[in-house]
Amino acid sequence: MKELEDWKNSPYRKPLILKGVRQVGKTWILKEFGRTCYENTAYFNFDEHEEYKQFFETTKDVDRILQNLMMAGGQKILPEKTLIIFDEVQDCPKVINSMKYFCENAPEYHIACAGSLLGIALAKPSSFPVGKVNFMQINPMTFTEFLLANGDEKFVACLDTVDVLEPLPDAFFNPLYERLKMYYVTGGMPESVLMWTEARDVNAMQDTLADIIGAYERDFAKHPDVSEFPKISMIWKSVPSQLARENKKFLYKVVKEGARAREYEDALQWLTDARLVHKIYRSTAPGLPVSAYDDLSAFKIYLVDVGLLRRLANLAPTAFGEGNRLFTEFKGALTENYVLQTILTQFEVVPRYWCRNNPPYEVDFLIQRENDVFPVEVKAEANTAGKSLKKFKELFGEKVKLRIRFSLDNLKLDGDVLNIPLFMADHADRLIGLALDGQRKSIL
Repeated sequence: MKELEDWKNSPYRKPLILKGVRQVGKTWILKEFGRTCYENTAYFNFDEHEEYKQFFETTKDVDRILQNLMMAGGQKILPEKTLIIFDEVQDCPKVINSMKYFCENAPEYHIACAGSLLGIALAKPSSFPVGKVNFMQINPMTFTEFLLANGDEKFVACLDTVDVLEPLPDAFFNPLYERLKMYYVTGGMPESVLMWTEARDVNAMQDTLADIIGAYERDFAKHPDVSEFPKISMIWKSVPSQLARENKKFLYKVVKEGARAREYEDALQWLTDARLVHKIYRSTAPGLPVSAYDDLSAFKIYLVDVGLLRRLANLAPTAFGEGNRLFTEFKGALTENYVLQTILTQFEVVPRYWCRNNPPYEVDFLIQRENDVFPVEVKAEANTAGKSLKKFKELFGEKVKLRIRFSLDNLKLDGDVLNIPLFMADHADRLIGLALDGQRKSIL
């Protein structure tokens, strides 16, 4: 909401394209934004009313388009005072293209577009108004947002005010760990969180996640090449087993015995463009720009949301309370997916990972913060000792200012190793800043 308000007040505002997967809350937040920050909202859904598309197919004249929209919507559209929402625009290239003319000829109108497969629609150059729109990405709810929804404001306030790298009291540590396990069950999809935080209804939450997965799987059929549909589905369903393996590098043979990269590349790219999966490349060294060190033949894939990953893996919520063997074996995969989700919201550059064979070493993520690259290890347990972080430091020496570990150990800075409790992952950027400030002061 804060970002939307900044967009509204910006002197450089352009029409907004809001991206995000289906059911992540795009429509709700735009309508709430219109209700709280504008005199009125003019809402047009192009899936519900396909006839609205005609207004954009017959003319590029912004005034004529607006007159038609006012007649269709039965309300005034006023410059600066009305929020115009175009929803489900992924199948309407002419609507997306018209943003160029709104930007150039009618910048006084506030327009926001949303759609669930916009990443794919925008990959088609014909429909893309380059340089004429602002973008915003809506991600699943973070653990901090889950705590707020669960009525745990006191925990959020406690974590927000941590300004020294020292252990948290057990009175906070233990309940936060319990809440994190709940978040692994619900994930960050708003309806799933609602079913738990308001109704405490596990069955309704399970059904909600199953419905969302079903909606995504129906979307696979929207690939223009029908033959890709089963391939997309097979890759999607293989994600839990890919992540459950010790070496999490994506293997096509896990999708189907004998599968080759060239047969499945397009299907995987569709899932990546739709942002249903995140593709993380292997890096050969912690250099800048990070993309220069990508090994494009090796990558890992993660799901958009940890709760969806748990549901897709058919891991029952009861596993988390019983110390169930299934949860114990899959805990590492859920934890890595969770950490990646929060890293993506905090750092501009998509993380990479680093590994070396014979003997095997793997650093789960490399993150770029400003002009530094930091190795990150993710552990689902406490009392961790990481030989891979140690090896990384040996190999890259002075390039490694700080090593980061997410685990169930308490908050501490041990030399150049910063241990962040898993439930503080949303604060990683700020905690890394505190650690680097401490290093600078000790040098001075």
